[in-house]
Amino acid sequence: MKKRFDGDTPLVYSTEQGRLCGQCGKARAACVCRQQTKNAPPPVGDGVVRVSLDTKGRKGKGMTLVSGLPLTEAALGEVARRLKARCGCGGTVKNGIVEIQGDHRDTVAAELAREGYRVKRAGG
Repeated sequence: MKKRFDGDTPLVYSTEQGRLCGQCGKARAACVCRQQTKNAPPPVGDGVVRVSLDTKGRKGKGMTLVSGLPLTEAALGEVARRLKARCGCGGTVKNGIVEIQGDHRDTVAAELAREGYRVKRAGG
């Protein structure tokens, strides 16, 4: 793996190959690190999906958080896509938690219960 001049951080861009992975040093298209994380087994939880509202670090704007879904990263993306379409808003998946913009706790909880998950509203 090529290193930058300081020797501490790996090379992340090359004019020959384009963007490189920071972990394995290969081109993004040939990266094996991303393949492994996408196909990783789902985390084991207590079987309860928790739906909460969070406003920290968002200047008072609310974000509905869905945690505890026992799914892989790819499947979480699909669930997030369906929830965003149902709520008519944006969102993302970060660190195994689905984030939906706005206060949509009731809608998200009802949708997940309809899909067969045990849902619990967490927080206020």
